[in-house]
Amino acid sequence: MTELEALEQELLKPSEALISDISKIEGDIILLGVGGKMGPSMAKLARKAIVRAGIDKRIIGISRFSEAGTREELEADGIETISADLLNEKDLAACPEAKNIIYLAGTKFGTTGKEPFTWAMNSYLPGRVAERYKNSRIVAFSTGNIYPFTPINSGGLSEEHLPAPVGEYGQSCLGRERIFQYFSERYSIPTLIYRLNYAIDLRYGVMLEIAKSVNEGRSIDLTTGNVNVIWQGDANEIAIRSLLHCDVPANILNVTGPETLSLKWLAEQFGMLLGKEPIFENEVQPTALLSNASKAHKLFGYPRVTVRDMIEMTVAWLHAGGKTINKPTHFQERKGQF
Repeated sequence: MTELEALEQELLKPSEALISDISKIEGDIILLGVGGKMGPSMAKLARKAIVRAGIDKRIIGISRFSEAGTREELEADGIETISADLLNEKDLAACPEAKNIIYLAGTKFGTTGKEPFTWAMNSYLPGRVAERYKNSRIVAFSTGNIYPFTPINSGGLSEEHLPAPVGEYGQSCLGRERIFQYFSERYSIPTLIYRLNYAIDLRYGVMLEIAKSVNEGRSIDLTTGNVNVIWQGDANEIAIRSLLHCDVPANILNVTGPETLSLKWLAEQFGMLLGKEPIFENEVQPTALLSNASKAHKLFGYPRVTVRDMIEMTVAWLHAGGKTINKPTHFQERKGQF
């Protein structure tokens, strides 16, 4: 194991707060849609916390498992897996019971041209899942894309702000939220709507995209000149611990880092560490998609991994030729077309 891999493993260890909280969560935990970007690391984190807490609790990951190796990787870490197409009624009905559901299923990229499927996944399926798991508590993943663009000096929009999504992806995600909210009240399902904006990892995310552009001498579009980010490990911890904060009506929680980051500043930081001069194009617009996560910070504390940590680790990962995932965030998209 390289020094960088060892550092990453250290950052992926559960915090004492998570170990304490997972001991308070009654029952097993199912992660629906575990095969995506965040699901595998979240399932592994939950499993590590259970082992550290010395308790008996099952972690079950359910997904189509379209990406080779993911299922085997999870099972090697002691996570039970089930292959299922959640849009298939028989598959959904056959899923096991559990007191705790973390709902990660959904679609974003490639939604333009596949709008009916987008709405089926993001708005129809949540209703089927809520019916199936009406005796559980549910943390339902959503996105900051349900908000409108806001002035970059606003500090980001908090949970009290009315949604006004741009484009069908954001609209379908608001549909997901509304369906979960409806069933939360209809069946008294303790629910938390988890609005994430944006998680990053060494293998994908805003930081990596900017660093690669600087390193490869590609111009960086400053039109959307500000962004929020949070280390994926911190976002995973918040998701698991959020099972203790589900409520009726559904609780709503923005999840991101505390800073409104300048894209230009980030590129310049990467430039200094990489020994490259960033290339910019276009002027910074006065608005961006920004979230205020002060409610989450009050509940769970500030993220453990800082912006400077993320910058330095990303550069080290690039220098080491670390594996990356080709799943761009499209954080600069301003028309909601993904």
